[in-house]
Amino acid sequence: MIKITIPQNNLEERRYILDIIFNEFLGLSYEVMICDLGLVNSCDWKIELANGSNLIVEDHFFNKYPKELEYLKLENIPSTINYEQKNNNQFIPEKDIPVIYGTSTLTTNSQSPIIIKCGIDIFASSFFMLTRWEEYVNKNRDKHDRFTATQSLAYKNGFLDRPIVNEYVEMLKNMLLHLGLNQKIKARNYQLYVTHDVDNIKKFINFTDGIKEIVGDIVKRKDIKKAFANFIQKIKVHLKLEKDPYDTFDNLIKMSDKYAVKSYFFFMANGVTKYDNMYKSDDDFIVDLIKRIKSKGHHIGIHPTYNAYNNYEQLKKEKEELENNFNTQITFGREHYLRFEVPITWQIWEDNAISWDSTCGYADKEGFRCGVCYEYSVFNILTRKKLSLVEKPLIVMEDSFVTYQSFLELFEVESKIMTLINRTKRYNGTFVLLWHNSSFNTISSKQYEYIYEKILGKR
Repeated sequence: MIKITIPQNNLEERRYILDIIFNEFLGLSYEVMICDLGLVNSCDWKIELANGSNLIVEDHFFNKYPKELEYLKLENIPSTINYEQKNNNQFIPEKDIPVIYGTSTLTTNSQSPIIIKCGIDIFASSFFMLTRWEEYVNKNRDKHDRFTATQSLAYKNGFLDRPIVNEYVEMLKNMLLHLGLNQKIKARNYQLYVTHDVDNIKKFINFTDGIKEIVGDIVKRKDIKKAFANFIQKIKVHLKLEKDPYDTFDNLIKMSDKYAVKSYFFFMANGVTKYDNMYKSDDDFIVDLIKRIKSKGHHIGIHPTYNAYNNYEQLKKEKEELENNFNTQITFGREHYLRFEVPITWQIWEDNAISWDSTCGYADKEGFRCGVCYEYSVFNILTRKKLSLVEKPLIVMEDSFVTYQSFLELFEVESKIMTLINRTKRYNGTFVLLWHNSSFNTISSKQYEYIYEKILGKR
């Protein structure tokens, strides 16, 4: 049994991060003891193995803020961070590692019992990324009330495209193995989660639909060729010469079946804003579609409407509506527009008995918003409680490229996505992809379709 001794402050926060790393991520048994300050002057994170060897991880964060929730201040986020190099630390899994909290100190002895002293506070750094307390203290938001990638410490310091919590965990594992760990570490395999947020089911419902986009192509984007292509597509759909470009469901199911992938379709219920109500969940088309999806073994989840991300009653009402109309228990989903508020969104999902969420990705950039490619139980930073709700962090959304980074060349988009997949595979993680059903046959998005199929085939 591993014995972990922790300082006598921020106990719930400390117990949470130890549970996530040692139990959920590594699958190791351990017991926690509280440091007796009557015997020592100060405490760090001390990990003792059965053979008597020790790992001491210096505490560079929680000891500074011993009062409850005292750490939740904007000034406690570093403005810049250092990168520790592998040639200075043999346990680092990559060529370097970002250090959110801590120093580059690393000492180890050769005699028995072995003692390693590590200056990188991997526990506080991991807690920072996983709990998203950064987003609670940084109040900057975009027009949809979202914390953006460009506001994040990860983006500003160049590690948004790295699962740094996985790197910290791998570093910890390497140190424990060096010390003679005799427990078996949890085995993992790469997983691909293909998800589709169903914001719309048809682009051209009425004859006037699509006119605004065509005018925008001409006046705003100065793209006559695209405007003409959109106009021709609109006419063909109304003449029933081709399917509506948003009605891609049969093709999505067929492609998932081809690659033996189970897709997750997240549907909306009745909302109260202009961003909602593009279809009704009891429409004959939707009811029939749900039956087809379920008959093929694919999954149905919820895509809460625009204002449901911080409204318990609205989410409850929408969940019940979908369960009644779809004759399906709703246990997972993702928020509309990726709207998310720490810790409220997680808590209201928990209170509505939803098992897992996959909202935690950025709209404007691809990458690891939570710094991890493993699913994990989330933490309410205000009640200081671990929830049963699991987060499966979103890593790539196609609209991050189609809309927010349309200036990128196709080869650049493909390269960025494949890099993220390879880094997820490196740690046998879960790659969560969001590709809207409405982003396949439109003039703007059609060029990206080959990348989608390439992702499905990269198993």
